[in-house]
Amino acid sequence: MTTVQLELPQKLVELFSAPNKRFRGARGGRGSAKTRSFAKMTAVKALIFAQAGISGIILCGREFMNSLADSSMSEVKAAIESEPWLARHFDIGETYIRTKDKRVEYSFVGLRHNLNSIKSKARILLAWIDEAEPVTEAAWQKLIPTVREDDSEIWLTWNPEDEMAPTNLRFFNPSDEDTVIAEMNWRDNPWFPSVLERERQRDKADRPDSYEHIWEGKFRTAVDGAYHAKALTQARQEGRIGQVAKDPLMTIRAFWDIGGTGLRADATSIVIAQFVGTQIRVLDYYEAVGQPLAAHVNWMRESGYKQALCVLPHDGANAEKVYSVTYESSLQEAGFETVVVPNQGRGAAKMRIEALRRIFPSLHFNEETTRGLVKAMGWYHEKIDPERRIGLGPEHDWSSHANDAAGLMAITYEAPVEVKMPQMDLDWAS
Repeated sequence: MTTVQLELPQKLVELFSAPNKRFRGARGGRGSAKTRSFAKMTAVKALIFAQAGISGIILCGREFMNSLADSSMSEVKAAIESEPWLARHFDIGETYIRTKDKRVEYSFVGLRHNLNSIKSKARILLAWIDEAEPVTEAAWQKLIPTVREDDSEIWLTWNPEDEMAPTNLRFFNPSDEDTVIAEMNWRDNPWFPSVLERERQRDKADRPDSYEHIWEGKFRTAVDGAYHAKALTQARQEGRIGQVAKDPLMTIRAFWDIGGTGLRADATSIVIAQFVGTQIRVLDYYEAVGQPLAAHVNWMRESGYKQALCVLPHDGANAEKVYSVTYESSLQEAGFETVVVPNQGRGAAKMRIEALRRIFPSLHFNEETTRGLVKAMGWYHEKIDPERRIGLGPEHDWSSHANDAAGLMAITYEAPVEVKMPQMDLDWAS
């Protein structure tokens, strides 16, 4: 028996040493060595299978793969070639990797368009899904039962981006005993290169909006060029996204962006806030697609906002296409006080953006209940003409409705005026 030394980051030593796991994975930011380490361990497993007389496939998948150039093949080749003791057991060609005894070979696939063909692959001993963040729930449901050999495992590596992505919902905080996931970032890599350290420091200084996502493995909270990205970063640094309490003596305001009914309607969004001194306390956020007004009213009541002042955009005074009632009149009949903000005319969206930028230093978000709003604020960005490279105004997408509701709050907010009492000289008589 030959003994070899295999170098891995400590967190991955613990991960691969854990017995009886169906799923093993690592998530985190750039420079953590997770991808190269997993590539190397697929080769180690392939060699173990081959030497045990077991034949089959090491399946390496990504959600998107149009050619081998888009696959993990180059990572696996580099990992094998970096270990001479490992390389002598493999036959590596331009389009294939297999053990020299031909018992175990690699198969590289794109999950998006090749899921059905995966079912026909014989004896999948191990499946490693790299860049697993965009893998759909449908893909996971098809892939997992396909890897069905005794003691077969599924590995995954990914950089978290969207907390609602199926991969994160399945694997970010696993509770079952069959799953072990390591959180890996640059500091967990004992071979973190100096060139990446310089790049990390530059990103930390010049691109703080994206630094946490890229290097610390946090969910993406802002896209490049988002209107409110820098303001959100500053809010986090100043502790204004956290726990925010409701003031029982101050008016609760509900700022609406009105959608409609039907599956293809725009979302209805409601921002719940209080103006308390110089603070704007954003307490809650609600969004629903295709629901009738009654559903929104029920949420308001059940959430404790039945006394809220409802602030509506100008279309709140318009009758719906099907019913001869308005949001304004319906909310009044439901017992809510209402205010309708007049139409601001051309450029209204830009006005809301600028107004929101002005008041952002006063915003305090209750993190637990406003995640959807904060996420939308970090995404809201300019639509760009790809040919002329000029801005065309805000992109109308899933983030628009939350930002329109928040923008309505911004244009109706009036900062408290500080009143200074004149100084008086008093001559006290004894």
